[in-house]
Parts: sequence; structure tokens; C-alpha cells
Amino acid sequence: MPNTPTINTAPIAPAHSDKPFNTIGLIGRLGSDKVVDSLRRLVNYLVSNGYKVIVEDRTATVVPDHGQPEASRRMLGELCDLVIVIGGDGSLLGAARTLCRSGTLILGVNRGRLGFLTDISPAELETRVGEVLAGEFEIEERFLLDAVLYRNGVAVGNGDALNEVVVHPGKAVRMIEFELFIDGQFVYSQRSDGLIIATPTGSTAYALSGGGPIMHPKLDVVTLVPMFPHTLSSRPIVIDAASEIRIHIGETNHSYPHISCDGQTRAVAKPDDVLVIKRKPERVQLVHPIGHNFYEVLRSKLGWSHRLGD
Repeated sequence: MPNTPTINTAPIAPAHSDKPFNTIGLIGRLGSDKVVDSLRRLVNYLVSNGYKVIVEDRTATVVPDHGQPEASRRMLGELCDLVIVIGGDGSLLGAARTLCRSGTLILGVNRGRLGFLTDISPAELETRVGEVLAGEFEIEERFLLDAVLYRNGVAVGNGDALNEVVVHPGKAVRMIEFELFIDGQFVYSQRSDGLIIATPTGSTAYALSGGGPIMHPKLDVVTLVPMFPHTLSSRPIVIDAASEIRIHIGETNHSYPHISCDGQTRAVAKPDDVLVIKRKPERVQLVHPIGHNFYEVLRSKLGWSHRLGD
């Protein structure tokens, strides 16, 4: 049995300090030696600087000798002032869906590929984390989507997403038919491989590869991107994020469309089901080091050209 104490429900009393943060939670992507290395560095750095550290229980399985208390991801939101996520954007997405309920601040360390959401590189780990812990940071709010699938008026599945909700055929290679309504108004009937409903956060993810627009994170809008529609006139639509999006699965479908949230299947629809998507009331609180620049991130991650003369 491990000797590390496990925290289930008892809150940790914050220390009296001028520091903006006292208790730091750590979440890491599983299955990566690089993530384990960054986790060990962070634990040593934080403990040596007098911070209370709590490691997510699943993350703790890859660093069994960390020597710190453990807690579930949900409990981290109740116990911690700040949660640091080490991994790629997928790791941060998963943490964000849980931690948005408590409004806990989230900081990302990039150990993935592109890393649109995870700001800090491993090479500057202690330096940049130290700046944030010293109060040199910016907070950015991002909204999420809530999706509920109804069958004969009864909810049969649900999920939430920071990036996107996708209606797609699943493993079947065939088009699906559906009708789209926005705020109760009929928009169109469509035969396609599906529909991507993306937030500004998700506009640089799956929706981008589907031909959707890049949207600034401060915009309060949602984009709807058709996937290989069976018409040349179908184009992405950008709508108010406060809108109610209703997708009626066609009764003549021979396939069972899947409903995915941030890449994870949450429900399988049957003909005549209705999917309702709305903006969640809770918002994710992302922490960025001072000087974070969305356009600089785009230039770096998407390989855009530098300024003329550089």
C-alpha cells in the first residue's frame, strides 16, 4: 500500500500569505515519460518554495513516489487555488470540463503537439510557473457547450465540450440526414457526414480542419461547420453563443449518428431523436503568463509568416 495520504472530502485550510496561490493541484497526461519528468520537476519546485501540492489520483499512478496528498479531479477544484495541467490540449480539455464547475484557475504546461491552450514550454517550466505564482498572470474566460439528446421527449444522453460537439456517422461510412433549427427557427435540411458545433476555443481544432473560421477567444459566438455536405451551397455559419441549437435526426436514417463532445462519444442517436445544444452557464478560467498573445500563438502553431523584413 502507498504511504501517501489520500484526500477525499476534508478541505485544506489555506495558509495566511500574501501569495495569490497557496494550494496547487497537479494533473498530468498518462502514458508519457516526458510528462512524468515535468511532474517531478513541478512537485520539487512547488514544495521547495512552500506550496501545498495535491496530485490528482489518476496522475499519481505514474509518479507513485511523489510524497504528496492525492485527490480526485473534482475534489481538486474544491481544494486548490490553482490547477496546473501537464500534457497537450486534450489533457486541458478534460480538466476544464470538470474544473469549470468550481471556477478553479487552470494553467497549462505543453507536453503535447500543437498546444493552443497549454502556454508554458518544458524548457521554461520553473521560470514561467514562478512568474504566475508571483502574481504575474492574466485570466481568460472560455465558455463551454452543453449537449442533451432527447428521445420521445426524454433525455437519454448528455455531454459538455470546451472545443466542439460533433454529430457524425460513427464507424459507418455513410451520410446522415438531419434538420437544423436555431432559436426555434428552421435553418436547413442536410445530407452530410455530420455537423461540427464549435466554440471559439474549438475553432482552431477539428472545425479548422473542416473549413471553419478561426475565431478570437473573446468572441461570444458559435460556428456550425458542415462535414462534407451533399451540396455546394452549404457553408459554415457563425451565430450568437446564447442561441439554442436544435438538430432533428431524420426519420429515414439507416445509421445511428454518434454525438461526440471534445472527441469523446457521449451518446448514439436513433432516427427521430433531437439533440439540443446550449452554452453552459459555467466558464473555464484559464491562466496565461503576462504577455500572452493570441495572434502570436496562431503564427507559431500554424506556421504563418513573420513580418516582412524579419
